Amino acid sequence: MKNATNNSILATLTADAYTLGSHWVYDETELKNLKINWEGLNAPSVEWHGSKTKGDFTHYGDQTLFLLEYIIKNKKFDKKEYYAFWCDKMKDYKGYIDGATKNALETMDSSSSDLSICGRIAPLLLVSTNRDEFLKNVADFVQITHNTELASEVSQFFAQLLWDTKENQDIQKNIQNLKSKFPNLEKWIDESTATKNDDTISTLQKFGVSCDIDGGFACVIHLLSLDDSFKNIMIKNAKAGGDNSARAMIVAMIYGITQNTSLPKEWTSEIKEIDLINSYLK
Repeated sequence: MKNATNNSILATLTADAYTLGSHWVYDETELKNLKINWEGLNAPSVEWHGSKTKGDFTHYGDQTLFLLEYIIKNKKFDKKEYYAFWCDKMKDYKGYIDGATKNALETMDSSSSDLSICGRIAPLLLVSTNRDEFLKNVADFVQITHNTELASEVSQFFAQLLWDTKENQDIQKNIQNLKSKFPNLEKWIDESTATKNDDTISTLQKFGVSCDIDGGFACVIHLLSLDDSFKNIMIKNAKAGGDNSARAMIVAMIYGITQNTSLPKEWTSEIKEIDLINSYLK
């Protein structure tokens, strides 16, 4: 299943590059009037992304690429070793430094309940020989920057969903099968799966499109419940704005592990780091 894992990693990074154009745009009128090409990659529309341009990643994608680089070079995941590697990468980083990153640079096991950490875990599949090892690697990785009970629980949910979908392609069935293992998330799961036939943009904005897991989790489950193509789901999510990259990366990670998910070549070809990524995933 190496090809499926590679596709999941590439899907995650592609989703991040695609959403850069509308990432962190919250105003609904502004979203509707954005002068971007929803069919392709775009430069960011907000000042928070500094000098980034079309084909770049948000800081989420950049940090996912750091993890991939570490894993390819070391053929393992060790929490303390990776933390040192990550700190070295971040000391000269020119992109956005969010609260979770800033705190973690001061002390390992920093606390945050932002959703974005859940979408960065796919590279850990490359050094996990079984489910238990993968879940442990995910737990260790998440604790570095997002050491809260909610972030731990939700990241474990998506890690198990990713592993289950690698073995059984029925995403919706896998979500339902996981409910009993995560009773704290059951209400969110039921509420969001019930909206699968509703308008996506208004549904996501109703649940909440901010960075936090509270709201963001339900948005991701709604997107995973849609009967639509990968590309269309990515576009609908992007048009809802807010922290759309965090949502997109999780959805792409799960869809990317399935055998029938092909990524838009017009997106992947415009990623600036695509040659580096392909060299890692060869």
